[in-house]
Amino acid sequence: MPLRVSSDGLSAQRNGRSPILVTVNVDGPAVVLVGRPNVGKSTLFNRITGTRRSIVAPVAGTTRDTLAAPAEWAQRGFTLVDTGGLFGHTEDPLHELVVHHGLKALERADIVVLVVDGREGLVPGDEEIARRIRPLGVPVLLAVNKTDDKRGRARVNEFHALGIEPVIEVAAEHGDGVADLLDDVVARLPAQKDAVPAEAETRVAIVGRPNVGKSSLVNRLLREERVMVSEMPGTTRDTVDVVLQWYGRRFRLVDTAGMRRPGKVANAGQVEGVSVVLAKRAMTRADVVVLVVDATEGAGDREAAIAGEAEALGCGLVIAVNKWDLMKGSEEDFAKKFDDKLRFQLKFLDYVPVIRMSALTGDRTGKLLEVVERVAAARQRRVSTSEVNKFLESATAAHKPVSKARRDVRILYGLQTAVAPPTFVLFTNVASELHFSYERYLANQLREHFGFEGTPIRLTIRRRQRSEEGKGQRAKGKGRAEGKGKRDGKGAGKGKGSGRGKGPGKGKGPGGKGGRPDYRRRD
Repeated sequence: MPLRVSSDGLSAQRNGRSPILVTVNVDGPAVVLVGRPNVGKSTLFNRITGTRRSIVAPVAGTTRDTLAAPAEWAQRGFTLVDTGGLFGHTEDPLHELVVHHGLKALERADIVVLVVDGREGLVPGDEEIARRIRPLGVPVLLAVNKTDDKRGRARVNEFHALGIEPVIEVAAEHGDGVADLLDDVVARLPAQKDAVPAEAETRVAIVGRPNVGKSSLVNRLLREERVMVSEMPGTTRDTVDVVLQWYGRRFRLVDTAGMRRPGKVANAGQVEGVSVVLAKRAMTRADVVVLVVDATEGAGDREAAIAGEAEALGCGLVIAVNKWDLMKGSEEDFAKKFDDKLRFQLKFLDYVPVIRMSALTGDRTGKLLEVVERVAAARQRRVSTSEVNKFLESATAAHKPVSKARRDVRILYGLQTAVAPPTFVLFTNVASELHFSYERYLANQLREHFGFEGTPIRLTIRRRQRSEEGKGQRAKGKGRAEGKGKRDGKGAGKGKGSGRGKGPGKGKGPGGKGGRPDYRRRD
């Protein structure tokens, strides 16, 4: 069931909109995979969902947080939940937290799939998990994994001692038996409810270096312990996304692993390398990226590199300076000095809003969501062509355009061609690029004039093509209707092609075979 909470520093109603509603990322019935470490739950999760969301490695305890993703079988949709390994041998120092989060996920389950290792046979850890899930009162299925060889199939009968039916043999790595498992899952799903139209949502990726408070920030925004938090760097491995309903707006918060320097990641092993890849993939799907900076350390080259990747992807950006509660008691102008230093270190992000906050105390976390909402809206803003040209007229009158080649260039007109990020095409009188400083001037003026807060702006410069030049180009070449070839309805010409000069060879029609006119657009 969703958890309704207050907003910690914000009133329960704002502008007549509904209060905050926090929901875990569960759409439809929840099917939870549980089992000991390294029995293949993550492999099965990836196989059923058709994704590579969960990290798979031959190391016990790789999965820590609970992951959820939509799945569908036989036209029935459900949410599949992957959990960390329970009650088994692992050297993970955070295993107790993993067990705690796994048991919490079981409380929200509609169906439980207990995954066991057929090659190892029945072990006490499997019996302990079976004992924990019996009182839940939900359907339980037993999936015996790794039965793609004789050793795995020979020990299947041992698992009947658990008293769980049905027992399905699967090989998650190869997909054997997964269809039979899904048939049994769908047969036990609760009655299907009327479909609810999907709401528009804003994807927010929380990124930064390790141990800056990303997971703490997600938990504070959700008002529950949804993702694991510890003082040990590298606690988060998988990207964990969860839905937050906030005053009528739907956000999908994505907690990511901390990103260290590439050299350190390469020496750390496979798990951290995959974690960083998943974190970067989360940025590619994000509308807004929240870069978390540790107030006690400030921003450095790593923050600049992460923010540069987000900007190149066209994401909206917000800088969240966390642990600001530790800065209280500093001199009066400390905040101004800190902001000046931060702007100097990240000088290319002068358009990005900065929020000083504390995930531990919740101070100004509501303000962070307000800013994220504004940035997401600015990223989708569209400006009419008439407004763009009025702006260009005043901007070029104040500062004359400058080109790289120092040629006399004039911006004739412009228009916005795309959003997310806002993209503008400017047409000039000569084939020359504008100087980078003048492009930056135009972007800053566009941002200030139309309110593109926190979002990159793309500018494309093109030379206007005159109609008479186009006619001259179309008159060139052989193979058109007025050129050689018979106009007998079988094509535009025979033997010479349809482009400039000699075409690709003989044949009816513009491209050789077929005889149909070419309706493709020519750029």
